[in-house]
Amino acid sequence: MQIFIITIIVPLPSIIIPACPATPLTNKFISTTSNITKPGCPRKCGNLTVPYPFGVGFGVGCSRNEWYDIFCMTSYNPPKAFLITVSDWNGDAVEILDISETYIRLKNQISYRCFNSTAESSPLGSDSILFDISVGAPYRISGAANKLFVVGCNDLARYSGSFENPPYSFTTDDEAKCRSSCKSGAKNVVAGQCNNVGCCQTSISKGMIQYQISHEYESNHTTMSSYNPCGYSFLADQESFKFRGVSDLNDPNFINRTVYDAPLVLVWVISNDTCANAKLDPETYACKENTTCVNADESGIGGYRCTCAPGYKGHPYLSPGCSDINKCTDLDSSPCSMKCTNTPGNYTCSCPTGYVGDGRVDGTSCKRQFPTIKVALGVGFGSLFLLIVGSSLFLARRRRIMKVATKNFKDEQIIGRGGYGTVYKGILLDRQIIAVKKSKFVDENQIEQFINELNILGQTRHPNVVRLLGCCLEVEVPLLVDEFISNGTLFDRIHNKDGTSWYSWSNCLRIAMDSANALAYIHSIPIIHRDIKSSNILLDDSYTAKISDFGASRLIPLHETHLSTVVQGTLGYLDPEYFFSSQLPEKSDVYSFGVVLAELLTRIRPLSPERENEEQIQNLATYFIKSMHEDNLFNILDSQLIMEATKEQLISISKLVIRCLSIKGEERPTMKEVAMDLGELWKQTTYIIPSENQEGTIFIDSL
Repeated sequence: MQIFIITIIVPLPSIIIPACPATPLTNKFISTTSNITKPGCPRKCGNLTVPYPFGVGFGVGCSRNEWYDIFCMTSYNPPKAFLITVSDWNGDAVEILDISETYIRLKNQISYRCFNSTAESSPLGSDSILFDISVGAPYRISGAANKLFVVGCNDLARYSGSFENPPYSFTTDDEAKCRSSCKSGAKNVVAGQCNNVGCCQTSISKGMIQYQISHEYESNHTTMSSYNPCGYSFLADQESFKFRGVSDLNDPNFINRTVYDAPLVLVWVISNDTCANAKLDPETYACKENTTCVNADESGIGGYRCTCAPGYKGHPYLSPGCSDINKCTDLDSSPCSMKCTNTPGNYTCSCPTGYVGDGRVDGTSCKRQFPTIKVALGVGFGSLFLLIVGSSLFLARRRRIMKVATKNFKDEQIIGRGGYGTVYKGILLDRQIIAVKKSKFVDENQIEQFINELNILGQTRHPNVVRLLGCCLEVEVPLLVDEFISNGTLFDRIHNKDGTSWYSWSNCLRIAMDSANALAYIHSIPIIHRDIKSSNILLDDSYTAKISDFGASRLIPLHETHLSTVVQGTLGYLDPEYFFSSQLPEKSDVYSFGVVLAELLTRIRPLSPERENEEQIQNLATYFIKSMHEDNLFNILDSQLIMEATKEQLISISKLVIRCLSIKGEERPTMKEVAMDLGELWKQTTYIIPSENQEGTIFIDSL
């Protein structure tokens, strides 16, 4: 037998490769102010993390200056933090709930008025509140984050705000009203809707240092005291406050809950100066190394903040400033597909020798320039492989597509395992479900088996053979992409005794006939499957059988009847003649199919320790032949088939099994003959079409 070495060079489409300059990092990689406290200073006050320029204590050097000093009151458990440069109506410092890169969130205060059953105002009402920020402080009430809210029926809030005008004078020129009514009672009050029925909201101006809210009621509350005893008004973070409908109108815990759940938001800056002016004085300029100065327009008073420059992380206000982000150290999140070179504040992507592209995950990635595949092939095999390469297969050239589709090949996506690899369920971006086969090992033998299966599946066009959708070549371990078959393997269906609704004589016969037709077809090419077993027969939603897993398959060279090859297959299904001689005729598949038929008729595993007491016969093939010869056939056939099929039909198919299991290959029928015999049995059968979406059974007369 002649063996040729065929070298196939697969040219990729021509690609225009742009220059790859240092690429700026996108916003998602920019790190700004971190929760870093000045070294040697307390990091927390109770549950609050205190980031520099803020610091715990007065004049102890933990903050940038006195405006950022935080008083930590340890008499509380846990301790509470207070900003002493802001005060409420009583002149008390206000509790800090959170400090972020741009905002300070404070415990809120609420103006309210309550009524008794006769609609008289309760003395418990606090119908006016005041909030005040010290003159010169580097923070303001946020006009973007906060809104004025009124919760109640027939309630009105009058709001006035003050701005600071240098040199530290006040003007009161921001006023607003918000009115909430319940003219139709509680029935029109809807949770989540603050549209003047039970709840109203209105915007405020930015840049204020002081505000006052006065709460009023406009009409008789007698008819609504049962569901709205109190009305409330307050300034609060619009993202935090969510109106709960009627439950807010009569919640006795509304104030205690809302002062924490819906805080007041201040916007802070590092200085009230602009970036341009601040840079003129290096002694007071706050931004450290590798930072960017940002003018804080949302404060309403100017001012600036510092952020780490793109590609850097750390703390922009503390020495030594921000440090470089090495985007090349984490392979999973690397922006480069193959080769990543870190540069100060940046990175470059490139491709190794033999690859072309920009090297970026979000670009053209890296592709083999001229991938060369060498395979030892028999006579007549080369043209077949060339046909594969020339066919219109879907080539998934980017490893990332397969990683996303299979959730990075997580174990939870595994739907099968074979001798040559693992099969994963995948979902493409267009929602198409696929089966992705990945080799177990990266070696020449596995690559050869991959290419072999690619060749075989690329040449098969049969409704009972799993359809090859494409392959992914640009990976260390090549991947096959097949159609996804939803109902699993025949092996799982046969031996799962809990799910037996599918198991009937007509279904078993149809599955056997479908499988035989597929094998007869591939033998005509001619291809020997070499690993026929029930776990390599897949079932779709309508229980149509599809032959899969061609990794061990071999083409028979023209004018040859068998191949000399290393024995491969699965014990229990393996042809004994092939096992002892290493000669592989196409009728080896016939023997394996005979075992599958016996397995389908008996629901007994090919190798089973359960038969140890029966003269140590653990092999199903031998067990079936022995039972047939001893006139014990109907004791091993499944009871469901005995009830549905005629005795003649069961004897006929069992005789076919015996012929397939002949020790001598020459005495076995061809797969074409097996398919014809099963077809004759099918014509005698009234069969059932299973339906996932219909109740009952549809009977169709045979032709």
